[in-house]
Amino acid sequence: MSHANARDDTDDLALLQRMAAGDRAALATLYRAYHGRICRFLSRLTRRPDVIEEVVNDCFWIAWQRAADFRGDARVSTWLMGIAYRCGLKALRQRGDEQMDEAFLPMHDGGEDPGDDRELRDLLAKAMALLSVDQRVVVELVYGVGYSLGEVAAITQCPVGTVKARLFHARVKLLNVVPVLGGDTGTAGA
Repeated sequence: MSHANARDDTDDLALLQRMAAGDRAALATLYRAYHGRICRFLSRLTRRPDVIEEVVNDCFWIAWQRAADFRGDARVSTWLMGIAYRCGLKALRQRGDEQMDEAFLPMHDGGEDPGDDRELRDLLAKAMALLSVDQRVVVELVYGVGYSLGEVAAITQCPVGTVKARLFHARVKLLNVVPVLGGDTGTAGA
């Protein structure tokens, strides 16, 4: 498994099979298991909790309807994240919602004191807000969630080369803006 919070895909596959047979308890279990992760991911696209919750519900409604169509070409988590990504983009197009700014959530799952490294998280949030949505999504999926480049390509439905290019350009932009945002006006010498 490629990411730290990865669930056992065998369990998720069993839940999808039960969902395909109409088992609402399986849907509820999958929903509880992925709700937080999908919300954190969607918080990179919009700051509006009402839109995030609507997109999560749309995502799981589609998963419910298409559970029987899951072919196993990707992990269940990748499939769900791809649905959430497409639902999120659709919601943004329909509502003309603004992109995320410095108010978005930190890139980790928590477990640490919220006061720890607050300045660093705020700086990173400001820097991330300067990235395009496509770059921010790729950075979040690779570094925040821990998906592989192939999984990100499946989620975003674009070639791995495009994912690599977005990640490269995002890192270059972050490398250039983080020192400026942090108050370093000198030239970087490394």
